[in-house]
Parts: sequence; structure tokens; C-alpha cells
Amino acid sequence: MTDSKAETVAPEASENRQGSPDPGRPTAAEIAAPTAPETGENAASPAHAIEPQEPHVHDEVDDDDPYDTDDRSSTASLSSSILEYRTLHGRTYHSNQGNAEYWGTNDEPQNEALDIIHHVLTLLLDGELHRAPISPDVQKVLDVGTGTGLWAIDFGDKYPSAAVLGTDLSPIQPSWVPPNVSFQIDDCTQPWTFAPNSFDFIHIRWLFGSIIDWDALYREAFAALKPGGWIESHEASTQFSSDDGTVTEDSAMAQFGKFFAEGGKKLGRSMTVLEDGVQWRGIEAAGFTDIHEENFKSPLGAWPKDAKLREMGQFQHLATGRDLSGTLLYMGNLMGWKPDELQIYAAKLKSEFKNTNIHGYYWQKIVWAQKPR
Repeated sequence: MTDSKAETVAPEASENRQGSPDPGRPTAAEIAAPTAPETGENAASPAHAIEPQEPHVHDEVDDDDPYDTDDRSSTASLSSSILEYRTLHGRTYHSNQGNAEYWGTNDEPQNEALDIIHHVLTLLLDGELHRAPISPDVQKVLDVGTGTGLWAIDFGDKYPSAAVLGTDLSPIQPSWVPPNVSFQIDDCTQPWTFAPNSFDFIHIRWLFGSIIDWDALYREAFAALKPGGWIESHEASTQFSSDDGTVTEDSAMAQFGKFFAEGGKKLGRSMTVLEDGVQWRGIEAAGFTDIHEENFKSPLGAWPKDAKLREMGQFQHLATGRDLSGTLLYMGNLMGWKPDELQIYAAKLKSEFKNTNIHGYYWQKIVWAQKPR
């Protein structure tokens, strides 16, 4: 039984520094510099910078008005109460379900962005869907917070022996799926109703800002897994950084992490999962063993010289261009930002995202571990 921490910058080794964002309430004049994620042992290690290509290389992205609106009807067969979406400035959010509260919209622009992000995360793992060493004939799999369901669908295609269940607060998944894939509406922050010792693999991805008690979430996963089963937790930071100082302290990108850190505090759901070392600590406390970790730098834009990182950055840019308003709206409203203030900030962000002389990236962390046999 061994615990390991692989620190990688896709594809190079990543830096790990301690730190967390200033919790002060951000305004248009307040800027916070980002920090790197904390590792399981709070260790620091040398950084490997992502090398930029020659300047003035421009990539294409959808530059629609950041406050365009749209709706999307679910194709799932569900009760009408589930489809009674909440609305804010013309954008829709999941229906009222207990104390569930997710900050992202569930309409077409946001769903398109989620689909693109799935592609970015697949590129990050060189076409793979997970890091955990699961059996090729894995039988029962749970995807918590499945979103548009692409991970579950891809997993079902790759592992035809598996019965894959994806859960989410919103019925935004397609109706035409592989026969071994299904979806259900569920709030993972409530006590789970799955039979104990029933899953071989539980996958949790990009739930930052939506979980009240991460330790409780990991305990529920531990109970639901079979002995010898695996958990994988993949989260991202909202803080942008750069290796060459091009993400400056007075930039909109530097403010981004502070904006979400403060919004997460007001929401009661942390946005600093990486910075606080939540994954390793919570997974270990739940009773998992054989814990492993990888950290990645994920670029935004076409600036990296490395072909894989450049492709990731281009698709990340495309995703942010699809629905920047859906990303900012809920948190901005929660913190009292006026619509015109958010629109000005969104415009500044989009301008910086398009500038290939700004070499910004954010951190991602994957932690996987096994339930003792």
C-alpha cells in the first residue's frame, strides 16, 4: 500500500506552492494574484514553465455578446417539477431541490461550453477518461455531477461491460445513449441512497463551487464502493497564473480567482478546492488507501509552443467564448455586481483571453484512491 503524488504539467512536471486567495470582496479595482494548488503533503517543488510560441499568433473564438441568452428544453422523461428551472436575467438554472445550489446555468450556451471542456479534459489525459487503474471488465460505475453526460457516454462506449450511471441536478443529458448508460436527477450533497458496496468505480469531476461538505461527499463514495473499488476526484482552480509575469496583478484574469473565491464563500461552497488541498485530505479521511495525485497546468489560448497544450488552450478559449456570461452571472449577482459592471468585466476578460501575448493557465488536480479490500 503506497501513497504517491505525481506532479505533472501536461506534459511536463508542475510546480506546487502553498497559498490561498485573499478572501476580500472583489471589485473592479481589486486584483488578486493567483497561487498554485496545495498537494497532499503541502510540499513545494521546482516549476517547469510552459514555453510560449512566437507572439502575435491569433486563434479564433466565438465573440458573441457576453450577455446573449438562450434556453434549452430537456429531452429526458422527468417530472414537471424538475423542469421548473429558476431564472436570472434570462438565464436558467436547475430547479429547487432541497439545499442544492449550483452556480452555472443549465441552458444551451453553458451546455455547449461543458461539452468543449470535456474535450479539453480528454486532451489533458491523452485521450483517456481516468487515471484510476480500474479493471477492463469493470461492472458498475457512477459519474457524480455528470453535466451533459459526455464522460459517462464515452466511458460506456469504451467499457461495454460496465453499467454506467450519471447523476446531476439538471436533466441536460441526451436521450440517445449507449444501452449501458443511464442518467438520473440526484443531489450528491444529500445522503446517498445507493446500496452499500455496490460500485466498482466512482468518478467525480469539476464540482468546485457546488459542494458544502467535501468530507461527507467522499464518505458517501466510500460507503457506496465495493471493497477494492476506486474513486477519482478531478477538480480545477479558478485562479489564473503565468510563468513569465504576463498575467499581471492589475489584469482581469488575475481578478478572476478572487471573484470566485469570494463568491464561493457567500454561496457556502468552496471555489478553492485545489488551493486548500481538499481532495487528498478528504479522500484519506474517508478511509481510502493507495492514494495518488497529479497536478497539471492547463493553458488558455493558442500561445503554447507545445502542440498538445496549444490545442488544449484553443479549445479552452472556445469554451470560455461560448458562455462567459453563464460563468460570471450567478456569482456576480450574489456579490451585488450590477449587470453593466459584469458586462464590462466580461469584455475585459475576453480581450485578455484573446491576447496571445498573455500566457495564462490554471491548475487542475486529479486524486485517485482505492477502498481497502
